[in-house]
Amino acid sequence: MSLELLEKLEAKVQAAVDTIGLLQMEIEELRAEKGQMTGQNETLAAENQRLKGELETVQTRINAVLGKIAQVDDLL
Repeated sequence: MSLELLEKLEAKVQAAVDTIGLLQMEIEELRAEKGQMTGQNETLAAENQRLKGELETVQTRINAVLGKIAQVDDLL
């Protein structure tokens, strides 16, 4: 193998190593973003549950008020 071919091979190997390093850094960044998104998703899911509970409470109260109005209408 000539010296020139060996240098080309070395350059290609170094380029591959550099690319692998960059890809590994990108993977770590994506994992960190995924972790943040998972946390945000959990927060949003909790907020959604809380709002559903509030909605149910409001609906119950509205139905109670409507029931009282119906009772008043029945008395009239």
